[in-house]
Amino acid sequence: MSNRMWGGRFASGPAEIMEEINASIGFDKRLAPQDIRGSLAHVAMLGAAGILPADDVAAIEAGLKSVRDEIEAGRFVFKRELEDIHMSVESRLTEIVGPAAGRLHTARSRNDQVATDMKLWVRDTLDSLDQQAADLQRALAETALKHAGTVMPGFTHLQSAQPVTFGHHCLAYVEMLARDRGRFRDARARLNECPLGAAALAGTSFPIDRHATASALGFDRPTANSLDSVADRDFALESLAAASICAVHLSRFAEELVVWTSAQFNFVKLSDGYTTGSSIMPQKRNPDAAELVRAKSGRIIGALTGLLVVMKGLPLAYSKDMQEDKEGTFDALQALSLCLAAMTGMVKDLEPNAGVLSQAAGSGYATATDLADWLVRELGLPFRQAHHVTGRLVGAASAKGVGLEELSLPEMQEAEPRITDAVYAVLGVENSVASRTSYGGTAPDNVRTQAQGWIERLG
Repeated sequence: MSNRMWGGRFASGPAEIMEEINASIGFDKRLAPQDIRGSLAHVAMLGAAGILPADDVAAIEAGLKSVRDEIEAGRFVFKRELEDIHMSVESRLTEIVGPAAGRLHTARSRNDQVATDMKLWVRDTLDSLDQQAADLQRALAETALKHAGTVMPGFTHLQSAQPVTFGHHCLAYVEMLARDRGRFRDARARLNECPLGAAALAGTSFPIDRHATASALGFDRPTANSLDSVADRDFALESLAAASICAVHLSRFAEELVVWTSAQFNFVKLSDGYTTGSSIMPQKRNPDAAELVRAKSGRIIGALTGLLVVMKGLPLAYSKDMQEDKEGTFDALQALSLCLAAMTGMVKDLEPNAGVLSQAAGSGYATATDLADWLVRELGLPFRQAHHVTGRLVGAASAKGVGLEELSLPEMQEAEPRITDAVYAVLGVENSVASRTSYGGTAPDNVRTQAQGWIERLG
């Protein structure tokens, strides 16, 4: 049999493989809440515009709410032969209210319907991701405040560079997440135009009120071009791009946690709640939560790449290719949500090993730049000359196997005779971080101010 929802033109039903490749109900059923919201707004507008009689509107509204209740209660039967969530809802509505249900689809198409449903779902999800990112920011800021003075090595090229504080390191991710949240909000603002009423691609001859429908669904305005309305998936692409960048940030932090929790680094500890054991090595404590956050960035980035490839060659307006927007978007944004939750839990759980961090901060001649700065500031040497003198002193210390602070004053003066014993005040790691008072620097007072500011902003 042909599909009774659309098959008037067809004498027979689809081939089995056609049904297999065409059906989307297995994944787009998660759009059910958004689909029913859109239908309720649409039928209310049809009634207000005098397109449908009040009795039909009331029956359809009551029927849609019954369908919604069945879905929420888990009693709804999704039928594969009905292809997608739109037909599934309409079919059940017909069973409940009879022929009046057929009037619901007046002045709309599945093309504008699915675009609206997807926008509603993505908008809801962006709001949720924004809140989750804020929760992670708060956890990081609270950790930063607690460890504003906990000295650790700062790295470039994964080599010890200059001492920083653990709190300062945490605040770097607070800033990254602030940009991520800005991208979520930007994507949300751009998607907040309603496609409903664009119909298949050309609009409709019915006297609909698209502004009323847009307002009822919380959109800022209706979309301005019917072709673009049904052909656009920029909102999904932009959301996936924002999600991908956020996932990269989480992956970088996850990588650090993997390294830091190793026996070789031993910078931080994670509890049993965020680690697992080995089936054969009883001593192991594996940072699996961090590793999975790191790995899931790949599927999020992959979803963005996949949808870009789907969209790149499509002529206007709608093509069935665009059905491929859903699974990747659903999966990627759900994965990001899980990663944000896991990372928030790990940040609240981790405990820095302050002694190990402090010792590591002083290794690798990490205060060499402080020495060079002192030579410039106190002796008036040009920085390049100070850099050369400091390099000689690092070489001398390295040859003896000692730290810079362990060189004697005469040994220092062999490289630069004007050096005084005041130089030793800048060579300790605590002195080093305390001196970095420039705006955005790692000085503990700076970190406390920044962390407290973020905590107040985040509420």
